[in-house]
Amino acid sequence: MSGQTALDQSGDPAGRPPTDWRGEAMRRRIARRYSAERRFRWLGFAAVFLSASFLAFLLVSMMANGFRGFTQTEVAVPIDFPRSPVLIDPAALQTNPEQTLANANLPAVLDQASRAAFGVEETRLLSPDAVLALRKAIIADPGILAGQTTLRLPASAGIDLAVKSDGSEADEALASQLDENGALSSRFNASFLIGSDGTDPTVVGIWGALKGSLLTMVITLALSFPIGVFSALYLEEYAPRNRWTDLIEVSINNLAAVPSIIFGLLGLAIFLNVMHLPRSAPLVGGMTLALMTMPVIVIAGRNAIKAVPPSIRDAALGIGSSPVQVVFHHVLPLALPGILTGTIIGMARALGETAPLLMIGMRAFISQPPGGFTDPATVLPVQIFLWSDEVGRGFIEKTSAAIIVLLAFLLTMNSIAIYLRNKFEKKW
Repeated sequence: MSGQTALDQSGDPAGRPPTDWRGEAMRRRIARRYSAERRFRWLGFAAVFLSASFLAFLLVSMMANGFRGFTQTEVAVPIDFPRSPVLIDPAALQTNPEQTLANANLPAVLDQASRAAFGVEETRLLSPDAVLALRKAIIADPGILAGQTTLRLPASAGIDLAVKSDGSEADEALASQLDENGALSSRFNASFLIGSDGTDPTVVGIWGALKGSLLTMVITLALSFPIGVFSALYLEEYAPRNRWTDLIEVSINNLAAVPSIIFGLLGLAIFLNVMHLPRSAPLVGGMTLALMTMPVIVIAGRNAIKAVPPSIRDAALGIGSSPVQVVFHHVLPLALPGILTGTIIGMARALGETAPLLMIGMRAFISQPPGGFTDPATVLPVQIFLWSDEVGRGFIEKTSAAIIVLLAFLLTMNSIAIYLRNKFEKKW
């Protein structure tokens, strides 16, 4: 009883006075705590705002330059075919139009029409793709060879840049003259989405690199996902706990942090120098990126399998399921959303990689889209890297447009993976 009385009087067995929760000192301490909390909150808001500002600046600058890459300037060129130096046999045009027009001296026709209408040579006014456009127009309507016609043909790189306020003084003067005559127009550049690489920025396309990325990602996913998932299942459910298992786990964790160029050197040494697989092929690129992606999937898979409650396993075993049935009928379906999350991260990293693919030769000039997994190809990040290194100013907007295509491809791929993850997600 006396001990209780002493505790009530002192407030503490050691004799310290009781805390005055309404005193001035305590109020100052609480005010400092609240001030620190407000500062921390504002610092977090400032960090998020700064990050969002950088992201918005990046997206706006890319969109501003990139959308111009999806447009093409055209020049309305009047052509008088009866007076032009065209060499076309009407009978041959009906039987073999492609070969006939290939020998018809169409560049001279365009040069004469350009000089007669605007007083400049054809190479300064029109793109190299203008000859192909003229050939298609003749094949579509051979009757235009009998008289005069006006065709809208793709402009040269200098005129195209001048229309977009980024050309030289001479090109801008010529573009202003053409615009006053009503000869200039702009349209959506569909050839950018269906063409391949080239030396002229007005005729380059992204489809070759996009198809190469698609084929490479198919190989990467087909190899890394099943191997990574089965490796995670074995290490988590079946592997004995000993020093060898610990060594494997440490090695996998270290591989996930290895620089990507190391995997490029590994692919160069094994797939090209030892196995003699075709160089610069989506098959080799996919196998190289699969080596880089597998450790990420294994780590994510093991964490997802660990997160499955032990009661799920016990309940399945209790109703007579075999250990294999427990793993594949209960544990794996419940862990699949977490595994897909790791797969999304790994595939997104693989899609944006450049260094390992440069090591296996996927930086070659590819003028035709790959027809299969063993054909020479390039990928979108490498194509962006090559265009950014070009001297021509017209490649600047094409680089930004290619980045937009890469982001759209990445968002599409991630959206599909997120949909699958949400579809297989189960709650307990």
